[in-house]
Amino acid sequence: MTTEIAPPRMRIVRHPLKYRLLEVKQVHRITPGTVRVTFAGEALEGFCEQAPTDHVKLCFAEPGTELPVEPVIENDTWMDAPVEPITRDYTIRHHRRAEREIDVDMVLHGTGVGSGWAAAAEPGMTLGVLGPRGSEVIDFVHDWYLLGAEETALPALARWIEMLPAGVRVIAFAEVSGPQDEQRFETAADLTMTWLHRGDAPSGSTDLLERAIRAAELPDGMGFAWVAGEATSLKPIRRHLREDRNLHRHQVDVDGYWKRGVENHDHHEDDEHEHA
Repeated sequence: MTTEIAPPRMRIVRHPLKYRLLEVKQVHRITPGTVRVTFAGEALEGFCEQAPTDHVKLCFAEPGTELPVEPVIENDTWMDAPVEPITRDYTIRHHRRAEREIDVDMVLHGTGVGSGWAAAAEPGMTLGVLGPRGSEVIDFVHDWYLLGAEETALPALARWIEMLPAGVRVIAFAEVSGPQDEQRFETAADLTMTWLHRGDAPSGSTDLLERAIRAAELPDGMGFAWVAGEATSLKPIRRHLREDRNLHRHQVDVDGYWKRGVENHDHHEDDEHEHA
């Protein structure tokens, strides 16, 4: 599964850092555990996104208040302030530039800030949106792609599947609680999609993704592996891809989107982000 040719490197494309106050246009329960929220507004003029994992920070209001605290931005930098906004990272599921709309899929689990807001979301509500700060771009030139995710990373997995070029071989695994949480994705790629059902087990507590990836038969040629989900459960997957599959570090992106027991885990500031 290796090649003597150095694989393409991921590059960071920076976007101007901008805060937008947006209105909820539509709320749609796409599965029992996932809410798709459509945000709209003239403030989306100039909104930039171009890679599967592009994400924004949603800024939530303090309890008992209507509007979120606005982040202080100076010289394209988010500055420290006496009162900071309450933020959570979410992948941009769709961006309709002409309509000035974005969709964000929000998982309903536990009593977290984002989950609680999503459960009560309805048209007319407002929310702050910061970013995206940048895009992690890799040219789609590989012979095959191995993708894996659980609910929190499903929007990014979907974007990978939908953005990959026609005919390229894609092997994808997605862990959800059961068949009621499966989704359908449109793609021109040659996709083999496998849904893994964990039943009543808590998210991030199983080895379903690891076992599926270990058992996967990968094609010949130069490939790229992207896997995202609960940070601790991804460590053995990273080791397997690098040590057992002998993939170059630029062929692997294993990203901890969240960590059990840690509130507002920042997956871009720890060593769970393999390609960094």
